[in-house]
Amino acid sequence: MKNRTVTCIAIISILVFFGCKKQKTETDAKTEEAFTNQVNDSIINNPPEGMVWIPSGSFLQGAVPQDKMAMNHEKPQHAVTVDGFFMDITEVTNAQFLKFVEETEYITVAEREIDWEEMKKQLPEGTLKPHDSILQPGSLLFKKTKSSVPNLYDFSQWWQWAIGVNWKHPSDPKSNLEGKENHPVVHVSYEDALAYCKWVGRRLPTEAEWEYAARGNRDNVTYLWGDDRSQLSQRANSWEGEFPVNNTLEDGFERTAIVKSYPPNDFGLYDMAGNVWEFTADWYDINYYETLAKTNTPTINPKGASKGYNPNNPYIQEKVIKGGSFLCSDSYCASYRISSRMGTSLDSSAEHVGFRTVVSPDKLLEK
Repeated sequence: MKNRTVTCIAIISILVFFGCKKQKTETDAKTEEAFTNQVNDSIINNPPEGMVWIPSGSFLQGAVPQDKMAMNHEKPQHAVTVDGFFMDITEVTNAQFLKFVEETEYITVAEREIDWEEMKKQLPEGTLKPHDSILQPGSLLFKKTKSSVPNLYDFSQWWQWAIGVNWKHPSDPKSNLEGKENHPVVHVSYEDALAYCKWVGRRLPTEAEWEYAARGNRDNVTYLWGDDRSQLSQRANSWEGEFPVNNTLEDGFERTAIVKSYPPNDFGLYDMAGNVWEFTADWYDINYYETLAKTNTPTINPKGASKGYNPNNPYIQEKVIKGGSFLCSDSYCASYRISSRMGTSLDSSAEHVGFRTVVSPDKLLEK
C-alpha cells in the first residue's frame, strides 16, 4: 500500500511539473518571438555598412516572354520565393579586397604556382603538358581583334592567358590599382570570393536571390529599368559598337567602371547589369530551370542544381555567374538582361568577373 501511495504521489508530481513547464514554455515562446521580431526589426533598420535590406518576396525567375534574346537555359519561367537578406550595394571593390589581403595575407589563385596534376583533371585525357614557360601564374585578359569576327563562339579570339596578371596587376604585369580603388575587384576565382566571404562573415548569393534582388520590384521586364534597350548606355557599363573590334565608349568606359557610375535599381543596388559578371553560390546546369518548372510548385529558397552540367565544358564543374560585364553587346550574349546566366569554373579568373556578398539576419544575430 505504501509503495502504491508513493507511486501516485510521483505521478501527480510529474503531471504538475510538465503542466507548469508547458505553460511556461508557451509564455516563453511568445516572449521570445516578440523579442526576436524586435531584434530583427532593429537589424533590418540598421543594415551593415555598405549593404541594403532585400525584403522577402516571390517572383518568376527566368526569361520574360518578350525577351527575344533569351537563351534556352534561361527558360522556362518558374515561381520562386526567397526570404529577406542583406546585399552589398556595390560589387566588392579593389580597396575592400586589399584590406582583406592585408589582414589575412591571402594569396589569390592567379598568384599561385600552377599544379599541372590538378589542372589536367579538367582537360581531355591525353592533353599534353604545356611548356613550363607558359605554365605560369596568371589570368585571362581581354584583347580586341583587328578585324570583324565571323564566329563569336570561338572565345579564344579575344581572350589570352596573361602571365603575371592578377587582381593587383589587372591590365598587364606592370599595372597597378592606382586610380582603381573603387573599381570592382577582378581576376579573382570562386575560391578567392569564398575566402573573402569567410573573412567578412557573409556568403555569396544564390542565383535566385541575385535575380530577385536585381529585379527590384519590377516584374516581367527584360532589363533592370524596363524593356527599353535605348537606355542601356545610361544604365550600365557594357560594350557599345562592334564586338570585339571597336568600342564606341557611348557609356563612358572601355573596361571596368567605378562602382556607382550608373543609377541604382529600385532596391538601391548598383551595377546589377554590366561592369563585371558576379559569382553566385549555385552550380551551373543548363537544364536546371526546366527541371524546376516540371515540379509545377513554387520553390522556396532554391539552392540550385546538385551538381553542374554543361555539355560545352564536360570536364569541369561550373558555378553560375550573373549580370553580364563591360564586354556584353547585342551581338555577343547581351547579358545585361536580368535573366541572363552563364557558367564559370571554380579555379579560373578573368578580367570581367567579380562578386558581391549577402548575409541573412540570423547570421547577424549570432554575432
